[in-house]
Amino acid sequence: MNGNLKLAIQKKGRLSDKSLELLKSCGFDIENYSERLFISANNFKLDVLFLRDDDIPEYVQDGVADIGIVGENVLIERGSKAEIIKKLSFGKCKLMIGVPEEEDISDIKALNNKKIATSHPRLLNNYLKNNSINSKVIEISGSVEIAPSLGVADYICDIVSTGNTLKFNKLKKSFTVFESEAVLIKSRTFNPAKQDLLDQFKARIDSVLLAKNSKYLMMNVERKALEEIQRIIPSLKSPTVVPLAEENLVAVHAVIPKEKFWLIVGELKSIGATGIILLPIENMIL
Repeated sequence: MNGNLKLAIQKKGRLSDKSLELLKSCGFDIENYSERLFISANNFKLDVLFLRDDDIPEYVQDGVADIGIVGENVLIERGSKAEIIKKLSFGKCKLMIGVPEEEDISDIKALNNKKIATSHPRLLNNYLKNNSINSKVIEISGSVEIAPSLGVADYICDIVSTGNTLKFNKLKKSFTVFESEAVLIKSRTFNPAKQDLLDQFKARIDSVLLAKNSKYLMMNVERKALEEIQRIIPSLKSPTVVPLAEENLVAVHAVIPKEKFWLIVGELKSIGATGIILLPIENMIL
C-alpha cells in the first residue's frame, strides 16, 4: 500500500467528465486516463480509480476506495453504508413518475393499485411507503420508458433531466420521487492515518465550489452612496472600498453569490453606480 488517498469516480457516464473537471480545477495534476482503470496524481498523494457508477458505493463501503464521487440516487439505491461528506452541486437530476400524455394526474392517490416500472425499486418503494401508496413496483434494468407501451406497467419511474425521452415515448413528467446530485462519500472504515490528506482534498473542493458559486463585483460610486451600496450588496464579507482620483468617488469591490447579480444590478445603477464589472473567481479560501 502506498498510503495515497484512493478516490473512486465514474469511468463513463454523466458524472465522469464533471468529476475530472472538478479534480483538475482543484489543482490535481491528472493525466488523460484513456482506457486505464487506475491513475495517480502527479502532485498530490491521490490515486483515482475509474469504476462503474453502481460499483462505487460498494468499493467505498468496503474500504477498497477511501472516498468516492457518485450520484446520491445510486448511493441510496444500492443501500450503501458509505457516509456522505459533501454535496458537489453538479450532476443534478430528478427521479420522477412518468405517466401517459393523455392522463391528467394531480393527486398522488391516483398511483394506488397501479403497476410502476423502474430501475430504482428501493427509492420508489421508499417514496410510495412514505406517502401510504399501494402500488406494484416492477423492476426493469433496461429501457424503462417503453414499459407502458408494451403493457408491462401503467406508469414508469426513472431519472429525468430534459424530459425528451419521456416525450419520445408519449409520456410526461408527474410526481418527483427523489432529487439527486453528485456527492462525495467516505468509507465508514476510513483509515485515520489518511485524515490529513482527506482534509486537504476537501479544502480544495470547498474552495473550488465556493468560487464556482460566487462572482467578483467591481463598480465606482459616490462616497455618499456607500451606506446604500452596503445594504444592497449580498457580500460574503464587508466590501472593499478603494479611494479614486476624484475625491467624491470610490471603487467598491465585493464577492457576491452569482445568482444575485441580476437581482441587484438595477438598484446599483439607480443609485449611480458606474463601471460595473462582474468577474469569475477560480478559487476562494475563507
